[in-house]
Formats: sequence, C-alpha cells, structure tokens
Amino acid sequence: MKKLIVLLVALMALSPLTGVAIAQSEDTVNILFWQAASSLNMYLSGGTKEFEAAALVIEPLARYDSDGLMVPWLVHEIPTVENGGVSEDLTTITWNLRDDITWSDGSPFTAHDVVFTAEYCLHPETGCSVLSQFDGVDSVEAVDDHTVKITFTGPKPFPYGPFVGYFTPVLQKAQFDGCQGAAAQGCTEQNFAPIGTGPFVVEEFRANDVVTYTANPNYREEGKPYFSRAVFKGGGDAESAARAVLETGEADYAWNLQISPAVLGAMEAAGQGTVVVAFATNVERLMINQTNPDPMLDADMRSVWMEDGSNGHPFLQVDAVWQAMSKAIDRDLIASQLYGAGGIATCNVLPGPPIYASTNNDDCLVQDIDAANAMLDEAGILDSDGDGIREYNGTPLSVTYQTSTNAVRQNTQALIKQWWAEIGIDTELRNIDAAVFFGGDPASPDTYGKFYTDIEMYTNGSNGTDPETYMGNWRTTEISGPWNNWLGSNVPRWYSEEYDALLDEMSMTGVLEDRAALAIQMNDLLVQSGVMIPLVYRGSVAAHHNSISGVDMNAWDSELWNIAEWTRM
Repeated sequence: MKKLIVLLVALMALSPLTGVAIAQSEDTVNILFWQAASSLNMYLSGGTKEFEAAALVIEPLARYDSDGLMVPWLVHEIPTVENGGVSEDLTTITWNLRDDITWSDGSPFTAHDVVFTAEYCLHPETGCSVLSQFDGVDSVEAVDDHTVKITFTGPKPFPYGPFVGYFTPVLQKAQFDGCQGAAAQGCTEQNFAPIGTGPFVVEEFRANDVVTYTANPNYREEGKPYFSRAVFKGGGDAESAARAVLETGEADYAWNLQISPAVLGAMEAAGQGTVVVAFATNVERLMINQTNPDPMLDADMRSVWMEDGSNGHPFLQVDAVWQAMSKAIDRDLIASQLYGAGGIATCNVLPGPPIYASTNNDDCLVQDIDAANAMLDEAGILDSDGDGIREYNGTPLSVTYQTSTNAVRQNTQALIKQWWAEIGIDTELRNIDAAVFFGGDPASPDTYGKFYTDIEMYTNGSNGTDPETYMGNWRTTEISGPWNNWLGSNVPRWYSEEYDALLDEMSMTGVLEDRAALAIQMNDLLVQSGVMIPLVYRGSVAAHHNSISGVDMNAWDSELWNIAEWTRM
C-alpha cells in the first residue's frame, strides 16, 4: 500500500503544466476556476463553478461572512423576531430593501425583482436546481417597492432559505420575464449574461471556457471595485492553476486546489503566493445509486425511480454490500495523503458546525478489510466461479464508479478500486470533464444528476450554518429524474417517509438543540441506509498571489463574496 501511495504522489508531481492564457495587469484580476462555467444562471445548474462565476454579478439579499454569520447585503438589516422582521408565529419574514441599489443598467432594484425570482424558481417546469431553498414557501409578495414579505405554509424557525447566500440571488425581472418554466433553458442571452447588482458586469461569456467582466458603473459603493476588469478562466487542472498563482505569478487567484499536499507546499515555498483554507460543511462522498443504471434498460427506466420500487439497484441496496464497501476504505489515508491540511476523515455527510456532528458512525474511521470480507461471506455473497468477483443472486458485484476529472479524485478512485478488489468487488473507473459532469445539460448522459452509473463521487455542503435546507436535498420530492430535467438534488434517488417526516418536524422546531438532534438523526439515516459513503471533510483550499490584498476566504458562501474589496498592492 505504501508503494501505491508513493507512486500516486509521484504521478501527481509529474503532471504536466497546462498553459494559462492570461497575464497579470494592474487593473485586471485574473481568477482560475479550472472547472469552467457553462452558464451564469445558477438556478439552472447545480455546479459550484456556475454559482461562483455568477456571484460577481448577481447577488442575494443577505449572505454569510467568513465566520458563517449572516450579514445584510441588499437590505438594511437581517429580519428577526426581536426587530419585528419575523412574525411571532414564525410564518412570515419581511425584508426591507435598500433604496440606493440599482441594476447595472441603471434601473432601480425593487421588491418586484425579488418576487419574480421566487416565481421563476418555484415554477414547476423551470427545473430549478435550488428549489429546496424555497422549501415551505407559500407566497412571496411585494408590500411596496422596497419591502418583500415571504409567507410560509407553517412555522419556519429558520426562515433564511430564500435569498440568503449565493445559491439564491435575485434576477432582474425586466431581463428574465418570459424565461419562466419550459422557456428557461432556451433563454441563452439571459443565462449567459444576467444583469446584476454586483461589482462586475458580464462583457463576454464563452461557455466552458472563460468569462470576462468589466466594473459595474452603477455599483453602490463609490470607488469599488478596485479592478476595472475581471477574468474568470476555466479549464486546465488544479495543479496548473496552483502553479499559475504560486510559482509563475500569471494569475491572481486559484480555486479548489485538490492536489498533493507535498506538491502544493513546494509551490507555496516559491514565495509568489499564499495558500488559504476554510472549513464549513463540504464532504467528499460516494453517492450510491438506489436505482438500476443498466444501459440495456429503456431510457425511461435507466436510473429512474419508480414509485412502486420496481427499479431498484440489483445489489447496492443490500446492507452487507454497501457496508463492506465502506468498511474497506481507509479514509484517514485518503485525507492525509491526498488532501493534507484541506481534509479530515469523516463518517458523516453533515460534519459541522460541531453541534450538528454525529458521533454514531465513527466506526467507519477504521479500515477493516478482513471484517468486510467476513460480512459478505456471512451474507452468502460469495465468489462462486473463482474469478475474484463475488455474486449476489447470480449478479456479479461489478460497479462503475464515476467522478469529475481531477488528480486527487482520480487517485482516490485508484485507491478505492484496489480496496474493493480485496473484498471481491470489481470496479470500472470513469472520469468526466468537470464542466460536463457538473453541468445542467439535460441532453448529456454524463452529468452527476443523470447518475447513469452505480457509484459517483463529488463534494457539496450546506449553504450557511443551519442545515435544514441542505438536509432537504434528500427529500423524496427532490428525486432527480426526467420530470425535473435531472436537476433534482436527491441524486441517489432515495425514498424514505421517515426521513421526510424528520424534515417536516425540523421545519416546526425552533430550539437550536432540538434542531441539532433532528439533523443528527437525518445524517445517521442517510449514512446508515446506504445512500452515501462519506469520505473526507473538505476544507476549501485556494491560493492568491501575494500582490492581492483583501481576500477573505469563505467556506460558507461564495469564495469571491468580497471581491469588491480586493486590491492590488
């Protein structure tokens, strides 16, 4: 095993540097997101790259700072029961918009834009990727031009889902009117160049390549942003992005640096830039397909959840199988060798804040190949023909395991493939270009939402410190399928009335400790039902050039949340 790790690290170190066709200049900030954006409308894509690229342009009413605290953004203050913004019965929240905000085209920003955005996402044919953020919303109305009232179907102890954080920014009604519902995907001009209130305006958008921006001439803060231009370059890989910032100085900021800790440390030692890390709730995990992805099935059956339960996976719902797969994995080795300071082994999909972290699954932290084999033997899942692969009811335990193209992820795949081979599970590895894998194209067979394989691996986490909306991702109504353009957040297609009931209970629970207990129960259900196998609690790792001042690394919101404050020293 040690030889394998040495080989993996060596291969990473030898990875060729891809060209970065950008150069520093005094008035331009160059940002490398090696997963290129395919759209600037995050309502139609679940990819972080789209959220981040759009965050320079369109903004929410409030967001989270680097400490995870809510801060007003386009409003005067955060509504609470104490200041009268949240009703005593917890069924309404009222936002008072600032009256000095304009869109980048000079038109006024009003409550009607907020109402329109809610209607846009809530339209049943839009296929809104962040619909869970609006969970429990009954109505959104404009009380006047600068007052928005959101009414919930029942008490909402944490009413800060809609329009808080970079997942749910406000769209301009005048621009997007007519793009609701089935028309949403076809509004290319709007989706590629939304008009916003943020510090930058889209100058040119090249899908899956680069976005160029210019400073918003109508930005609310005089003298900001400092930079007159911004370039958001996609493509390449994490190592070349890190090198462009830390060694060659060709770029100012590089995102998601999933590379060998040793390699990253050597780059930082060159003295050109600084590595920054922040932890929130992101977890790299294996998602377990609850449905049958057999390519021989008709298109309307492949990886499609059936209400009568008739299209279940042929063996991954068997407890002994997924439990053995989990037990065979050395999470600590993956975290320490492949993630370094940016990774901690975890058995939970909700690892933080600490009050929400379960300790009920910690036995997964110890790898035990022998116990995994014994578990399968006891269940009668044996290798009957001596080919090294066990069978369940005559079906070989052969899985296809996909993820995005990324050095750390491919090395994680290689390790897990070897461990699974040691327990009689055959594994085919696939890696897909990140722009495609995390894209929202309903015609592509390779998106993570389609999930046309047995296992897939990626990272996401909660938007903000309260987990209710995040845990809502696995509600039954969020099951991904053709009916929502494969944009539902319940990608494993898991059905649990018990889980849905816990979500309903949380939506009516106001005491923090009680909410935490419910969150732990939901976490444990997800992990102990074989919906996913958590691997690594991931910090967000980035780097900025030492000439850039003002970067405030944020794992609770967009990493670029305060780009208006960045300057070049």
